[in-house]
Amino acid sequence: MSLNSATIKADSITEDERSTWIWNTWMLVDNETNVLQFLQSKRINKVYLQIDYDISRSVYQSFIEKASAKNIQIYALAGESKWITENGIEYQNQLMNWLELFQREATETQRFLGIHLDIEPYDTNIWSTKRTAAIQTYQQLVIHAKKKSQSLKLPLELDIPFWYDEISYETKYGKGILSEWVINYSDGVTIMAYRDNSKDIIQIVKNEIEYAKRMDKKVVVGVETLKSEEGNFVSFSEEGEAYMDQQLNKVQKHFSKKQSFNGIAIHHLESWMEMRP
Repeated sequence: MSLNSATIKADSITEDERSTWIWNTWMLVDNETNVLQFLQSKRINKVYLQIDYDISRSVYQSFIEKASAKNIQIYALAGESKWITENGIEYQNQLMNWLELFQREATETQRFLGIHLDIEPYDTNIWSTKRTAAIQTYQQLVIHAKKKSQSLKLPLELDIPFWYDEISYETKYGKGILSEWVINYSDGVTIMAYRDNSKDIIQIVKNEIEYAKRMDKKVVVGVETLKSEEGNFVSFSEEGEAYMDQQLNKVQKHFSKKQSFNGIAIHHLESWMEMRP
């Protein structure tokens, strides 16, 4: 089978995404059945699954195959702020090389259906001291990742914070607004809209959703369930799942007629599973 089959399957789901991040892939080693049951009970149809090189490829193959049978798409998740440091592109190259080999060895139902990168350049000193250089390195990584994802015939998605629409750039790649550049260069973005009420969430993502609409691109709105040190307005951890679902329904309803709105993502699986009802 050609790798094209993965792209075709990824494009076949037309309903809004209901996604989550799995950062601790060891959960699949110890608790694969429970993870799958939880995902299914929460109507998850897409998972961003972190690549951990210490975990056997067979663990990923098993999970992807079982998830695929439940109509859950699995995207390879990776990315760290250190990727934008000197020689940081080697971390990304390591990921892409691992993915290329994995896709070649896996059967059609065991392959990843896309790549999902969470690179956070603002978590480095370079962002504070040499922001233009940090942004340019970040853009270089995205362009490089896009070329590699195309060669693997996989869509490329990126996580971005909601405030990238307030960041201007002028680099060798041009000048403009950073959120717009990322939307242009990716196949989809997930906005980390980490607020705990629908009114604030709608407010902080509306610019990106409007821009994506003009560009015929897709945006997923992500929310937090992990307790935050930034204050109790960031995460739904204090309010619980019933309140979160109520607020997310309002967000979904508000953007339901926007073609660029592509659903909701919940960060992240472990804290969500431990959340009070």
